[in-house]
Amino acid sequence: MIIPKTYEELASYIEGEPTVFFFTADWCGDCVYIKPVMPEIEAAFPNYRFVQVDRDEFIDLCAEWNIFGIPSFIVTNQGKEVGRLVNKARKTKEEVVKFLEEL
Repeated sequence: MIIPKTYEELASYIEGEPTVFFFTADWCGDCVYIKPVMPEIEAAFPNYRFVQVDRDEFIDLCAEWNIFGIPSFIVTNQGKEVGRLVNKARKTKEEVVKFLEEL
């Protein structure tokens, strides 16, 4: 899982290969719930690059991308959004896997 430190670094992951942006925060209980299975999800989808985005560090991006609930997932490919699992609900491993399989 890639953890960007700057907006410039984060922006560099939007272009190019298929990328799953995982929006999270340390204080988010639902994020803490899904985080332990993220390595398994990442291993199951080797064609995707996974980028963890801290909601508090990148709050402007979250507002721009309409991410008002976490954990949330946005998938991009070649600079375009191709999928979004964005809501305030707790996500299970099965839900995230199904979302990625359907892309």
